[in-house]
Amino acid sequence: MLDLAASLLSFAHSLFGPGLCPGDWVWATSTAGALIALLPVIGSVTVALVRKVTGNLYNAVTYGVFGAIGAFFAFLMPWLLFNGVSGVFRGVFTKDPAISLAGSGTMDNSFCWVGAQDLYLGGGANVYEVIFHKFESTPVFLLRLVFLVVVPAICLLFVILQARAATRRGPRWVSRLVWVPFALMIALSVPVEANTASHLWLGFLPISVLGLIPVYVIGPPNWSTIERSHQKPESAPPPPQQPSGMGAHPQPPPPQPQNNQPSKALPPYVPPAPLPPYQPPANVAGYPPQVPVKPVQAPAPYVPPALNPTLHDPNPEGLGAMARLAADPGPLPFAPRSAAPPPPPVKPSGSRFRKVRALGQGGFGTVWLAVDTQLDRTVAVKMAHAPDAETEERMLREARALAAVHHPNCVRVYDIVSEPEGLGLVMEYIEGQPLADRVATGGPLDDLAVARLWITMAGALSAAHAKGVLHRDVKPSNVIIDPDGNAHLIDFGIARSQGDSTLTATGMMVGTPDFLASETAAGANATPASDAWQLAATVSFALTGKPPRGTRENAMAALMAAAKGEPVTQTPQQSAHRRLLLASLDNEPARRPTLRAVARELSDWMAREGHTETGPVTQIVRRDDIDKVDRTRHMPG
Repeated sequence: MLDLAASLLSFAHSLFGPGLCPGDWVWATSTAGALIALLPVIGSVTVALVRKVTGNLYNAVTYGVFGAIGAFFAFLMPWLLFNGVSGVFRGVFTKDPAISLAGSGTMDNSFCWVGAQDLYLGGGANVYEVIFHKFESTPVFLLRLVFLVVVPAICLLFVILQARAATRRGPRWVSRLVWVPFALMIALSVPVEANTASHLWLGFLPISVLGLIPVYVIGPPNWSTIERSHQKPESAPPPPQQPSGMGAHPQPPPPQPQNNQPSKALPPYVPPAPLPPYQPPANVAGYPPQVPVKPVQAPAPYVPPALNPTLHDPNPEGLGAMARLAADPGPLPFAPRSAAPPPPPVKPSGSRFRKVRALGQGGFGTVWLAVDTQLDRTVAVKMAHAPDAETEERMLREARALAAVHHPNCVRVYDIVSEPEGLGLVMEYIEGQPLADRVATGGPLDDLAVARLWITMAGALSAAHAKGVLHRDVKPSNVIIDPDGNAHLIDFGIARSQGDSTLTATGMMVGTPDFLASETAAGANATPASDAWQLAATVSFALTGKPPRGTRENAMAALMAAAKGEPVTQTPQQSAHRRLLLASLDNEPARRPTLRAVARELSDWMAREGHTETGPVTQIVRRDDIDKVDRTRHMPG
């Protein structure tokens, strides 16, 4: 240990040992401290490189590797070198012949307030004696505390930051495998000469600060690596079981040979002869006469009733297409655009719904709050502005997409009907307040409410993506907060199944420019990563009240900003979710975390903060305010 420390001091003296106050060997001591500070940096860099391959795969091997890295680079080597440097200076001061230090002939030179360097570095009290046995004046004692307590604490802080940077996009507690050994090293360095320790820590500090740079340059593992590390291996299929029941006899397992003796072949198993069928006893004395049993007649086959002419599918080739609507989100049975437009899917039979008031209006239809006069329930009906072939196709596709998605936080579709004024999509009516209005009137949400909102909407979108359905217009006005504070995703008006490009043949822009991912704004096909970007933009709006790219003077300017991939400028600065938001709003889809990764990160954050995932995402809308609205008053259509 002393030889290694002497070599380190000689090398440090050759690097930087000017004959200036406070002395060449004092400067060499600070240089040695800077070299020792490289060890925790190397440890954090090594952890970051390992995680580039393993992601968040933590098992006995990775625990052992990271623990060994922390023990060696953050505890063992720094502790040995700190104590070794102090031991070398003590040996030089006491003229120990076993100590060989190149250039030590200048150790007895005196400089400014230091005096003789051998006495200053090797002939004073150690750290423990200086701190716990006060023998100096108060100003000097306070100065000692700064160098021996405050500076090491700052070094510990930056080692913690290095370790956490190396374990980003993963559980934070893993960083303790690096910085806890370093904290232990500081505590066990109290036998070091006080003056030597002061200059070692002074050299250690700047390198610990600059050590953050290489760790951040390496960066965290890719989200694809993290996702792969979370995948569980498929379990092996269970062995086939023998059928059980009458006449089935389980085969006993073959006997295993014991004592390495060959097993004797057993005779083949012969099942017992089946029992003869039961015969009732003949009419003898004491038995009643047999009563003839009438054969049971099979029920008549079920004949479905005739189809209601008002619900008949007029297209003979697509007969039953409406019945398959909820189960088949695939291509619709429509003729090509060049052919004649198909007849409406449902024949009009008079108005079934009584309009109450308009709930919203967009480029693809007007949504009405209405009363279903047949079922006596409140629904939301989306009526087409101009019922032509393309609009009809779009609404049928919307019905198919919604019917395929089953999630408590997705709006449900009930029916698709033909009203006198056009085609109507009948949906569940969710009373509440759009997220955009909630933020406008109540201000931005806090981190806890946003975490619940993000997890809920990520689950709803994941359910849609599992059915091959993309939303493509996730924005604050399409998230409804019900009176219980639960979020619901609505308006799949431009949703479509993956692989279907018929709806964009006209070149119409879909999506809101302020909340549009850069790749879709530039003309690329929408993907689940595009929906994830729009959801992150909606979450950012909930935290700031502004779109992530800021507002533009018109929709075309917002679209151009999205297509050029302009950086986001209106993200929250103080939110605990800022790091995850910036990753989710990346212009490169491959670098964005998946919705599952986002939900996992948010769940871990809430668990660390002591919160549960269940609960309202925002302030509960008072039921009295909703009951004051007259939802049954007729409004002319």
